[in-house]
Amino acid sequence: MNMVSRIAQGVLERLLQHFPVVGLLGPRQCGKSTLAREILQNRSDSVYLDLELPSDLARLADAEMYLRAQQGKLVCLDEIQQKPELFPLLRGLCDEWGRPGCFLVLGSASRDLLRQTSESLAGRIVYKHLTPFLEAEWSGRGEVSQYYSRGGFPRSLLADDNELSYTWRESFITTFLARDLLQWKNFTPAMVGRLWQMLAHWNGQTLNYSALANALGITSVTVKSYIDLLESTFMVLVLRPFITNTGKRLVKAPKVYVADAGITCALLQIRDYSVLVGHPVWGTVWEQIVLVNLQAQVPDGQFSYYRTTHGAEVDIVLQRGTVRIAIECKATVAPVLTRGNHQALTDLTPHHFFVVCPIESGWPIREGRVVSLKELISEIGRILK
Repeated sequence: MNMVSRIAQGVLERLLQHFPVVGLLGPRQCGKSTLAREILQNRSDSVYLDLELPSDLARLADAEMYLRAQQGKLVCLDEIQQKPELFPLLRGLCDEWGRPGCFLVLGSASRDLLRQTSESLAGRIVYKHLTPFLEAEWSGRGEVSQYYSRGGFPRSLLADDNELSYTWRESFITTFLARDLLQWKNFTPAMVGRLWQMLAHWNGQTLNYSALANALGITSVTVKSYIDLLESTFMVLVLRPFITNTGKRLVKAPKVYVADAGITCALLQIRDYSVLVGHPVWGTVWEQIVLVNLQAQVPDGQFSYYRTTHGAEVDIVLQRGTVRIAIECKATVAPVLTRGNHQALTDLTPHHFFVVCPIESGWPIREGRVVSLKELISEIGRILK
């Protein structure tokens, strides 16, 4: 595969200059290891350990002795969740060495990793979330339609053809269910797989735990725990509702998305873009693509959706500080706002409103502006600068 520059690289290098430990979190196969090696290859004072390799684990048989010998270097520990007992040792070494850039830790399971590091490395660690490729990182390398149907995982997006990309995604899904879930207790891979496929059909819809539980023959509590697992391993996104005191009767259930468009397509057996654009899920896949790219570009933003029981709705509400931005996603080149969209804008009174579509360039409308995804990212960057 050809190396693709990642937007996160500059951010990571800057964080390493100021914090003792930097945690890089993201799903498996999204490029964390490749990015870490790219950063380390420019430094002579570095060492890389993959904690899923027995040979690298063997070096940590006496972890304190080995890591003490690396003083003055940047030590990268990949798949750190495999050895959480290291965290208290990292804390002690960071305090002893008293400098930034001691450790770069990579992990694929946010829930437990965040809990473990917050207990042991509070005040010493800062986190960066790495997604699969963003549209801006793919731009200029190939057809944007490939990004929409193959998703952002590097081995899927950079595959030689659609069939190889689809085969890789099928294998990824199988491997995740059969291997990666083994570290979790009380989870049945087959049941999680069925739920994951159902969520692909429900992509972008509000969660109804009871309906999912009835369809799967399990309890609502179990469904919620499974969705929490998929969220903590970066396989699904959960978007909470926007809560306001306007007196409107709001829909309060969260919306759920499969976290990558290509994985959604594989779960639904959609093999290429021509099939995707004719499929009922295309609109919510586009919504998911927009949301993922926005969250990566505005990591400190608060994201939600707005919907009332009377039909007022807008897909994404981005709030940062006092600035509120409403975003409606339309998977068409000729978008038309609904009555519910207009009512939502009246309710929310956002500072800015954008309709984002899969187009080359946009145009102004009375309510705001129609934009491409690239233009949306640029406009929001300017607004929040």
